[in-house]
Amino acid sequence: MPSLASSPPSSPSAAPPSLNPFRTLVRHRNFRLFWFGQTVSLVGTWMQVMAQGWLALELTNNAFLVGLVASVGAFPVLLLSFPAGVLVDRVDRLRLVTAMQAVLLVEAAALWALTLTGRVTVGWLLALACLNGTCTAFEVPARQSLIIDLVGRDDLPEAIALNSSGFNLARIVGPALGAAAIASLGIAWCFALNALSYLAVLAGLLLIRLPRRAASAPAHHSSPWAGLAEGFRYAWHAPAVRAILGLTLVFSVCGTPYMTLMPVFARDVLGLGAGGYGALLAALGVGGLAGALGLAALGRRVRRGPWLMWSTAAYPALLVVLACVRRPAAAEAVLLAAGVAMIVCGALGNAVLQRAVPDALRGRLMAAYSFLVVGMAQGVGALAGGALARAVGVAEVIAAGGVVMLGYAGWVYATVPELKRVK
Repeated sequence: MPSLASSPPSSPSAAPPSLNPFRTLVRHRNFRLFWFGQTVSLVGTWMQVMAQGWLALELTNNAFLVGLVASVGAFPVLLLSFPAGVLVDRVDRLRLVTAMQAVLLVEAAALWALTLTGRVTVGWLLALACLNGTCTAFEVPARQSLIIDLVGRDDLPEAIALNSSGFNLARIVGPALGAAAIASLGIAWCFALNALSYLAVLAGLLLIRLPRRAASAPAHHSSPWAGLAEGFRYAWHAPAVRAILGLTLVFSVCGTPYMTLMPVFARDVLGLGAGGYGALLAALGVGGLAGALGLAALGRRVRRGPWLMWSTAAYPALLVVLACVRRPAAAEAVLLAAGVAMIVCGALGNAVLQRAVPDALRGRLMAAYSFLVVGMAQGVGALAGGALARAVGVAEVIAAGGVVMLGYAGWVYATVPELKRVK
């Protein structure tokens, strides 16, 4: 494994890069096509997430089934992520991402047609959510592994930060557009607009032209099971990689409940209605967008190790503070700061992991990453957080999660000191 602490910048004698957070988009045509298409598609995705939850509530008036529809897509990710990672390392990643995006377009169109014709049922919602989760299990590690082919190793951290900025921009814009679409056109058209948004990402993917060596998949002669075992062995025997994956696991499971429980926290703890709940989500999204753009702007001007360490301390500490807050304005301020820390922590962890892993194992490591941040977060963290909140209270669950995260991060940095020296 390459030393994380000694990776030199590509041109040490060159002047520091500009503070323009979008410079990676300017420099790399392929990434520009990818980023704009993906961001448009994510806006549609957030519209669908909002509309699907509302539709499930209308169909069932059952909180458990609404939560099941929201989380059932995580189970295919839990089951298929590791085999998907082996496949990602053996096929053309660009073609795999394109194929999965096309299937997701069909899924959104089917949801639109069923809703428009009045034939949608909770069974259809669950089945299509499972299809979405199955595509996600393959698409996320392939997409994450593709980024290095679009920008190269040196610009990888900035590209990952820009990806996070697109996600947070969509998280702010998507629900607002979804609410407007429901009010003016009807709930079915949120799904139609999401289907149309996939055309943007598919157009960008089809226009990408990769170098021959990046476009071709390496030859593999070992069995899929041997390839899977190889990925596990690498992750276990590389201390820094194992530490990042451990942090990702704990932060995904313990850090997810506060977002899942935000509606309950807004209503029962802060005494807010739907508008106040929306303001809390907006504060979190704006903070995440600011953190991502700031990280993209600073780029190689800062040492990633110390920033990763401080963000893994600040994020859980802010969750503990949030659990103690009882004023809406204070909660918005805390969530704004938590959004910054959450994105800096996640983007830096992803960047450090991707810069450390060999290209031949990238798909398998990104599959492990998506297993944690999607499967474990939604399939375990969200459901467990809801069950615990019902037993002991929402604020208590949020605070406990922050304490566990903070304690684990402290233990990791005490036992794996090389993480602090990452450049």
